[in-house]
Amino acid sequence: MTTQLTADLAAKFATLALAHLPREYPNKLTHTLAGPEDVQGPRALHPVFYGSYDWHSSVHGYWLVLHLLGRFPDLPQAAQIVTLTGQHFTAANFAQEQAYLDLPHNQGFERPYGWAWLLALAAELDTLALALPQARGWATALAPLTKTFVARFMEFLPKATYPLRVGTHFNTAFALALALDFATRTGHSALTQLITATAQRWYGNDVACQAWEPSGDEFLSPALMEAELMRRVLAPEAFITWFGRFLPDLAARQPATLFTPATVTDRSDGKIAHLDGLNLSRAWCQRALARALPPGDARSDVLHEAAERHLASALPHVAGDYMGEHWLATFATLALEA
Repeated sequence: MTTQLTADLAAKFATLALAHLPREYPNKLTHTLAGPEDVQGPRALHPVFYGSYDWHSSVHGYWLVLHLLGRFPDLPQAAQIVTLTGQHFTAANFAQEQAYLDLPHNQGFERPYGWAWLLALAAELDTLALALPQARGWATALAPLTKTFVARFMEFLPKATYPLRVGTHFNTAFALALALDFATRTGHSALTQLITATAQRWYGNDVACQAWEPSGDEFLSPALMEAELMRRVLAPEAFITWFGRFLPDLAARQPATLFTPATVTDRSDGKIAHLDGLNLSRAWCQRALARALPPGDARSDVLHEAAERHLASALPHVAGDYMGEHWLATFATLALEA
């Protein structure tokens, strides 16, 4: 039986996110000081995205609650989501976030993970606006940041000779997958074309992936995330050919590490707790890749079975310690909806 996102789970995830979005501390700032005037607290620096332990988790925390609201309009937390978002998503607040991004020493701020999640949030608001009138105003207020991060992708990708194949925030395949979803959903053809060309340039010739994972703090599978990006980029037949070269022994459950959930020994340790996210993001990719395979393909069952094992390993731990609780529900949602 395939585990799915239910209204009850959505309510649980929304409750978790609503507790951490307005929570300023503890906080892990990624912040460059150009002078003493830059010594400020999280909310002074980021009047919208000050909660959830760090900037990018705040961004995708808002993505999560707004996505859940779109999926389940009758959520018990619906009014609270609308109120909290309306309080923070104002033109004045976003102008201050924009001023921070415009500083010369912040041009690379949150590249590429935060860039991609900001675009995912923009795409979600664009969709939500069809059913929720307030979302149009929120999207308008967010628009300057959206434009900024589109421009930064457009500037950065042509000069990025090499991809980043790590399993953390710097993973370029994950960032391109989210940015491509934004570009296609919002009709941004130039960004779509650039991401497609960049993905093929970076990954198109990869064969016989060894899958040297997991490392001690990964929350993304470098191997499966690359495959998931190429599934989105390539035409179906071209993807089947590429995938067969990239993971040629998948039907035999090789590389074996991709089929074994990562062990998490201490969920109060923020880095080790990342491994719950790895199990969730693997499940997300495994499900999506399985769906792309032809009917009767033995690899599909292998991937679905692996996804269920990874979900069973991680879902019970979405809540429990703030080091995971401030972000894991986002990745659980991605996995459950794949």
